Amino acid sequence: MLEAFAHTPGLFTTVALLLGLMVGSFLNVVIHRLPRMLEREWREQCALLTGAAMPEPAPRYDLVVPRSACPACGHAIRWYENIPVLSWLALRARCSACGAPIALRYPLVEAVTGALFAFAAWHWGYGAQAVAAWILLAALLALAVIDIDTQLLPDDITLPLLWLGLLVNLTGLFCTLEEAVIGAAAGYLSLWLVYHLFKRLTGKEGMGYGDFKLLAALGAWLGWKLLLPIVLAASLAGAVVGLLLIVARRHDGARPLPFGPWLALAGAAALFWGETVVEFWLA
Repeated sequence: MLEAFAHTPGLFTTVALLLGLMVGSFLNVVIHRLPRMLEREWREQCALLTGAAMPEPAPRYDLVVPRSACPACGHAIRWYENIPVLSWLALRARCSACGAPIALRYPLVEAVTGALFAFAAWHWGYGAQAVAAWILLAALLALAVIDIDTQLLPDDITLPLLWLGLLVNLTGLFCTLEEAVIGAAAGYLSLWLVYHLFKRLTGKEGMGYGDFKLLAALGAWLGWKLLLPIVLAASLAGAVVGLLLIVARRHDGARPLPFGPWLALAGAAALFWGETVVEFWLA
């Protein structure tokens, strides 16, 4: 079977697409539940630090338990109602029990994950690079959507992603180990310095510490040479979209826009085309 993947790129790409759809379904769970899990943990920590009464023990809530259910009526989602994209289309975007609408975001996350997995399989072919790229792309997508929802970039994802980036580059999968280590340190320190300089000049916080960790993770995966293109692309995209939203009066200019989604988008682009960008720049 593995030999078939190596000699039949179309088969490997198709399997990657199907795998990506299933991973996208799981990412929807992560995106929805991880921030709520962190809130529970923070409440308990605050109670311990302040000496307040501990919250009442709540039922188990993690990425596995309870089963996925309709948020409107509590209807437990059956397995055939949870087939990526197809179930959403078959149900006509509504709960089978109460008819409440099912957000477009769920099939969209599944479809984007499937497309990214398939493109990575086509781009690199069967091998370790494609598999490692799937992990990075899935993490970036989850982080981007969580940041849009909550303006949080959870350490539960960014820190393991950073260390994993160093590990995958032990053999130079995407860059040398030296470039990865320098990239991790430079990625964190560069935004840390920008943050403190901006705060000193304006008295405001321009970004969160999660952005530092995300850029450090991208530096660990892709090396220090791609940090500047990633930051420039993310800043440009964020500025353009922010201006468009303000002009369209869909965003209050006083409220900060999350930077994580643009870092994630620029990082995904650098994963595929970063070497071409660096070669063009050096030329």
